[in-house]
Amino acid sequence: MNVQNAAIPAEPLPPFLAEPSQIGPETSITGKWVPAKPGGFFTKSADSKEMLKEWEDIHKGAKGDAGVLSTEINHAVSEDAVLVNHIFKSPDALAHYFSTTASQHMAALTKVAKPQLHLVRGASLPAAVQDALNTRNVPVAFGELLFGYVKDDYKRPDPATAINVTAKWTCKPGNPDGLAALKYWWQRVGTDAHSIEKGLLRFEVYQVIGQDALIIHETFENSSELQFHLAKGTAQKYKKDIDKVAVPENYFFRGPVSWTIRTYSKFLRLPATYSSQGSHFTQPGGSMSEGLIA
Repeated sequence: MNVQNAAIPAEPLPPFLAEPSQIGPETSITGKWVPAKPGGFFTKSADSKEMLKEWEDIHKGAKGDAGVLSTEINHAVSEDAVLVNHIFKSPDALAHYFSTTASQHMAALTKVAKPQLHLVRGASLPAAVQDALNTRNVPVAFGELLFGYVKDDYKRPDPATAINVTAKWTCKPGNPDGLAALKYWWQRVGTDAHSIEKGLLRFEVYQVIGQDALIIHETFENSSELQFHLAKGTAQKYKKDIDKVAVPENYFFRGPVSWTIRTYSKFLRLPATYSSQGSHFTQPGGSMSEGLIA
């Protein structure tokens, strides 16, 4: 390691982070769309309304696709934007969706909207999945699972209170050991959070393919647990260490995020988009990526 990271030790993963994930071939995508012509500060433009309508039509098509385990369309809070989240049975199901439902609506959607970063997560993401999105001019990062844990035997948290956080962190340039350091600090977050943050129910770290970057996905039981994480928990404890080696590109919050949490995330300088749960569909039984429904 270079001098900057010489003090960072190599530590084995604790058993709960090293345990194989049960998500299997499931593939998730979280992304953001904004109007092609912004309507102004906190103003819902005509394009924004058309964008949401088009996404609702896409949502209907996704519900009829057997390969779609979950689909969610959310209007952002205090911002002209839509956050979307889909979970697919497999990489092949994702590729099929983008060759059918997504393709059928793409021309109409792009007349009024433009995509911002989309984060794709899975245990393994073959080239066909990457091609399915790269050919559509969607800004995207593909992350393959490194380590993580899911509590409560993958039981789905209450969607009325749970908050999902999906984020991308990219290493600062000029530091050849930055990725190793970034992995280490997020390993420390997961290790400590497992015991001191009982309400952090899901913690997963994905390595971005072809980039010195990580995608982090966390599910909190409720707003209070997320507030503890930001103000007193591992986010507060390790943020300065992570900031030394990387910068946050995007933070997507989905769920009942309170004004207090939005304030804390701004204090931590997180480039965040917030949304409550909008139109949502989940196949009976749920999924390993979002949680099982008894």
